[in-house]
Amino acid sequence: MEFSEKLKAIPSSPIRKLVPFADRAELEGVKIYHLNIGDPDIETPNIILSSLHKFEHKIIKYSNSKGEKIFIDSLVSYYKNLGFTDINCENIQVTIGGSEALLWTFLAICNPKDEIIVFEPFYANYNGYGVMADVSLVPILTKITDGFHLPKASEIEKRINKKTKAILICNPNNPTGTLYTKKELEMLIGICKKYNLFLLSDEVYREFVYDGKKQTSVLEFNYPDGVIVLDSLSKRYSLCGARLGCMVSRNKDLVSLILKFAQVRLSAGFIEQIIAAKINEIPKSYIIKVQKEYEARRNLVIDCLNNIKGVICKKPEGAFYIIARLPVSDSEKFAKWLLTDFRDKNETLMVAPASGFYASSGMGKQEIRIAYVINKKDLKRAMELLELAIKQFNKI
Repeated sequence: MEFSEKLKAIPSSPIRKLVPFADRAELEGVKIYHLNIGDPDIETPNIILSSLHKFEHKIIKYSNSKGEKIFIDSLVSYYKNLGFTDINCENIQVTIGGSEALLWTFLAICNPKDEIIVFEPFYANYNGYGVMADVSLVPILTKITDGFHLPKASEIEKRINKKTKAILICNPNNPTGTLYTKKELEMLIGICKKYNLFLLSDEVYREFVYDGKKQTSVLEFNYPDGVIVLDSLSKRYSLCGARLGCMVSRNKDLVSLILKFAQVRLSAGFIEQIIAAKINEIPKSYIIKVQKEYEARRNLVIDCLNNIKGVICKKPEGAFYIIARLPVSDSEKFAKWLLTDFRDKNETLMVAPASGFYASSGMGKQEIRIAYVINKKDLKRAMELLELAIKQFNKI
């Protein structure tokens, strides 16, 4: 029996495809420091855990397709607290994680074979959503030497044609940690207005910005029909397993029509929305503490990487990822070798080969993505292991 070409075309996750090798190593008793996936070790806020423990509904029912009112109201309050006082329930559609928000947006604004411009390296799952929606992602390269900041407008405009429907960014960026400046966003808004394009902004890591800087949301710009924010609670509140996100836009026609997708899939989880409705009771001190912790982890990792001979990386301004270029010939072989062969005191580490975050063939072959989502003591040991591993790998 044959399977669909669409299924065959979806690439394996660069973040998860090495998992079988890690599982085998762990069965052999090897301790692995997991720097491969953005699954935070920060505790979920007490108010949300308490709400889960006190869940009193006698029936776990279908939720409203748009989302539970109590949860949508909490999202409205969250955005108002960010300064977007005009955002209301008509501007929000609840989704199963930010992933569903992205897929639905692709399906809503594109016809088959339409194009969306992305800046590589980019979150690898964008590729899968593109295949599922029959949308072509058009990559524009950013460089590690520039901190992965955006190219000039003229370089972007070269890639625009009649099939181009949108530009997609992630800010702060996964996998690079780059924080786009207000000037860069103004440039993108100008291009989108000029060519009548949508600007899609994945803002999942909005709160995780360092060195006294602040994230600029695309909602701050006067482009009401063209701006779409894709958001998630997963990283902000350590709620990855709750699978809750939303799509936000001042284009109310778009939001109301996307409800049809939500009705087809029935609803997001009822329990998850009820407990997550408590987000506005989370004290500001929680986010401040988390932000400081990630900043300290970033500083530790950057200092360690800069002390490893031959490693190239720029200090990221946000999220909890770093792309580093290693003095190895093939980072994918290196990442696999870490799990299958390398051991120091029966310990090793797991990283994500960066080639999977590029669409252009051959790019990122010497780069890895590090997610600094484990405690500082373990991060320091992981960096020691990385330095030892590079030396050993290059002798093979």
